Formats: sequence, C-alpha cells, structure tokens
Amino acid sequence: MSDLGTRLRAAGRRLTPQRQQVLDAVERLGHATPEQIVDAVSAQADAPMALSTVYRSLEALQELGLVTHTHVDHRVPSYHLTTHATHIHVVCRECGSVDEAPVEVAQEFVARLDGSLGFQADVTHAAIHGLCRTCRKQS
Repeated sequence: MSDLGTRLRAAGRRLTPQRQQVLDAVERLGHATPEQIVDAVSAQADAPMALSTVYRSLEALQELGLVTHTHVDHRVPSYHLTTHATHIHVVCRECGSVDEAPVEVAQEFVARLDGSLGFQADVTHAAIHGLCRTCRKQS
C-alpha cells in the first residue's frame, strides 16, 4: 500500500486524509460496513466523518483494487481489503453468524460453471446462506 498515493494520482485521484483514514479503518476492522467505518474513523479523528465521504472513499479505493465488498446479508455490503479476499463467507440464516471458508472448497463448483457455461466465477465476492452447525443441531 506504500504506493497508494501514486496509484491514486495515476487514476486522476488524490490521496486525501479521508481516503487514508477509511483504508486504515478497513484494514483494522477486517470486515466492515460503511457505518462501522464511520464509527471507527470518527473514534480516532477530531471530527466525525460523514457517511457520504466514506462511500466516496470506498468507491475510489475499490476502483483501484484496494478494497472489495461482499453482501453478507440483504442490507449494506461489508468491505475488506482485496488482500483479504481469500475466502467465502458463510452466513447462518437462523442466528446470523458469519464464518469464513477457504475458496478451495468451491473449486469444483467454479470448474463446473466454467466447463458448462464458460463462466468464470469469483466466489470471493459470495456469501453462502444456510444453517450453522449449532442451529442445525437445534432443528
């Protein structure tokens, strides 16, 4: 990330303090909604950051390939660093717990999509919904 300023300028953007704060918050939090990023940045800054500023910063950082998002539920996306995009999110529809599975568990599925449809799937952007072990036992 040391060349972030150079990459932003090459894309016609500047490394603003707000973008750096948002990127730092995403890195600290691991996975975060824009609202959680606002809270994290505001807790460490002298003044609160507007949600619209966070969304614009996330958009710029996503265009540069530094952050990506996953829709863990049907509400707001969860953002994380692209270097952290090495897993699939599994979400329990009963208790709401979110866990991670390595992308390798989906290799056969991805290969089948490619073989039958010519579709190259990016499962790191996916959230699989179902029942966790605990909720299955209670059913």
